[in-house]
Amino acid sequence: MHRLLIALLAALDAVLAAAGGIAVVLAPLTLLWVFGVGSPDWGALWPAAAAVWHLGHLVPVTITLPDAYLAVTGIDPTFATFTLSLAPLAFAAFTGLFAARSGARAAEAGAGLTGWISGSLVFAALSAGVALTSGAALVASETWLAILLPSLIFLVPSLVGALVGAWRVGDDGPVDALRERIERMPTAWAPVPGLALRGLALTTLGLVGVGALVVVAGLIARASQVIGLYQASNADLIGATVIALGQLFYLPTLVLWGMSFAAGPGFALGTDTAVTPAATQVGALPGIPVLGAVPDSTSSWLLLLALLPVAVGALTGWVLRSRMPFTTGPEPLGPRLVLAVAVAALTGGMGALAAVVSSGSIGPGRLADTGPQPGPLALALGLEVLVGLAILLLSPRFGADEGDDRFEERDHRGFSFAAREHVPFDRDEHVTGPTPTGSRLGAGIAHDVWPRSYRDPDAVATDTALATRGGASDFPTSSSGGGAGTSTRSAPLPPVSDPKPSAPVASAEREGASDDLTDDEVRARIRAAWSEHGGEPGAKG
Repeated sequence: MHRLLIALLAALDAVLAAAGGIAVVLAPLTLLWVFGVGSPDWGALWPAAAAVWHLGHLVPVTITLPDAYLAVTGIDPTFATFTLSLAPLAFAAFTGLFAARSGARAAEAGAGLTGWISGSLVFAALSAGVALTSGAALVASETWLAILLPSLIFLVPSLVGALVGAWRVGDDGPVDALRERIERMPTAWAPVPGLALRGLALTTLGLVGVGALVVVAGLIARASQVIGLYQASNADLIGATVIALGQLFYLPTLVLWGMSFAAGPGFALGTDTAVTPAATQVGALPGIPVLGAVPDSTSSWLLLLALLPVAVGALTGWVLRSRMPFTTGPEPLGPRLVLAVAVAALTGGMGALAAVVSSGSIGPGRLADTGPQPGPLALALGLEVLVGLAILLLSPRFGADEGDDRFEERDHRGFSFAAREHVPFDRDEHVTGPTPTGSRLGAGIAHDVWPRSYRDPDAVATDTALATRGGASDFPTSSSGGGAGTSTRSAPLPPVSDPKPSAPVASAEREGASDDLTDDEVRARIRAAWSEHGGEPGAKG
């Protein structure tokens, strides 16, 4: 594909990623402005939508409450200005996935670098446009952060997607050179880099699934508290819809909190608070319905949740072990040990990053400290996943010995068949069937001398007639080098007859076996039989 076309498509992806995220915020806010506000200030609609989009891309937003609102609500004026920095990660997840898909498509089209640069520049330009046009007195953010952080959220996943796509299809450049260097490594070590990245992807996916499971279980177990907070809010239909959408945007953030809770360190909901499987200590919480899922107290049984990250590590270890090459000798320990430590370290780094992006401030005062701590979460996830990996990666491979056919060279063809035994071609046998054989002289003609495909259609009647006449013997075969009358006989073959021969045939064969006939009599009987059923063999019509 032409590079200019790839660049244009990548730019289009960037536009769709930015426009999609903003539209998801702008549409419900517009409905709120129309139906929920008596005299709406349309000049505040765009800054409000941009502030939510910035917050979703990790940009801290400073909120300043007006004096009239403070007077009506009775809020302490010292809390009039505060920073909101806990990100609704649904926006960042949408942008990152869109960017990774764009980078991978560009790389598979043969111009990953072009697509990555084009998409990143266009998204950065759009971020700058949003940041420069959304200034307001009530909501504000640092301009450079409003440009940098959304641009990085698009740039980094796009680069990762481009590298993955180039690794998959090749780029005739640095990615192929790196692949060649890895393939030149010793056989036991060559798969380790790729398996380490695969293991990181598996542990990340598994731990996110664990966090989602914890969130769902909490919502089910404390559904009455969640419903009670909804009822206490006294929100109308529009207000309840806005609250539900806001909680939906924060769902990925809650999933990361659930992952931290299962791992052990838990998370905070304010200064000097902790929500962990071992203990829960929280003060007054905001009246957000989803926070009703936070348990008031915990049980020691919840400590068993730490086995879930261990199980994720064990499953990852099983998958990685199945992809490691088999060896005929003792399996080296070094590559497996390095792989386990590398995957555990990368998983710990992923946990630290998850804690950073899922923590922040949700209000003034003590609410400025919420979310998990990066250090404890990274350490807990790294150790728990390492235990699971060690169980499968460092243990001996059961049933692996030198006699196992898995150590043999494998045929990678789609189909494989056993080789047929080579049989020399016999022209005479191909024309006339197997060499006619029979019993001793005068014992009668062998039943089914020729195969069925070479016999006369009335072969069954012929056999019956021959047997009824009570005689037959070997077919004489003249030797090319012998005199007249010389015949060659071979060992008798077992008759190939119908499964249930008739009684006259069997009795005739027994009678023929007791007669002693000369060669001339045998020939005469054969000619007589063939004359009754179409003429002598070899006769020309």
